[in-house]
Amino acid sequence: MGGGLPRRTLPTGWPYAGAMTTTPVGSAAELSAMLASTGYLADEGLSTVGYLALAMERPLLLEGEPGTGKTAMAEALAEAFSLPLIRLQCYEGIEASQALYDWDFTAQILHLRSVEAGGGDLTAAELENSLYDERFLLARPVLKALQQSPAVLLIDEIDRADDEFEAFLLEVLSTYQVSIPEFGTVKASTPPLVVLTSNRTRDLHDALKRRCLYHWIDHPGLAREVEIVRTRLPQVPALLAEQVVRAVQQIRSSENIMKPPGVAETLDWARALHLLGSPDLDLASAAASIGALCKYREDTERVSAALARMLG
Repeated sequence: MGGGLPRRTLPTGWPYAGAMTTTPVGSAAELSAMLASTGYLADEGLSTVGYLALAMERPLLLEGEPGTGKTAMAEALAEAFSLPLIRLQCYEGIEASQALYDWDFTAQILHLRSVEAGGGDLTAAELENSLYDERFLLARPVLKALQQSPAVLLIDEIDRADDEFEAFLLEVLSTYQVSIPEFGTVKASTPPLVVLTSNRTRDLHDALKRRCLYHWIDHPGLAREVEIVRTRLPQVPALLAEQVVRAVQQIRSSENIMKPPGVAETLDWARALHLLGSPDLDLASAAASIGALCKYREDTERVSAALARMLG
């Protein structure tokens, strides 16, 4: 049957075009500038490992606390290179078929009825072959990324999946191809840029880690987090942005809370305070918008008490 899908023409400037040594992203600093143009501020370590993942055609495994910008990194890479972002959200019990493909059974049945109504003289083998045509193939994220490559494939929260799914991913990421029994082999003409994220709810297997380049994304320091807020939310007054970040940094480091707020929560809180018309951080507006920062009742109580101390 079909031997795969036609090769795609690479867009100008795609880093994988040609030999690895000719990538137009000449340095980590250049990649950092491209990411910054999308509003994503990467530190030197993340920019460096991102550049190496591009140059070496290796998957990028990002671990860190929730809300530190792991998923946003994949989104920024797709935007920076004007590539489609294809996302596979992992969850407990996910199976390979849910990441690869399925057949459109409804369309296949309609096709059968159409052939029967038309009185076609197809042999049984020809009829079977026609049922497994590419037009009836429903591509799931992994197969879609191989078909549409160059693309960015985001495998989000891989730590939620089980060992069998990890083994499946390892095989796909080693060859960038999948075999479909009824259809044939689909191989990416150009490897997609793969970004895996993990909140480290469990340890991933060493075999998968060896296939990837690894980076731990930590919470940013004060200056960088202020810069992130000012970049992503330019409408927020500078004073309010700095006050919010200082409060969040103190809460992360000194308060015994169940879920320390990430950068995503910092941005939500700053935006919420601005929408409430607060020119600076005061106790009343902080208490009214605390739901943008905390997602557990126990954390709300502890953070409210901490803010009362900090803001008087």
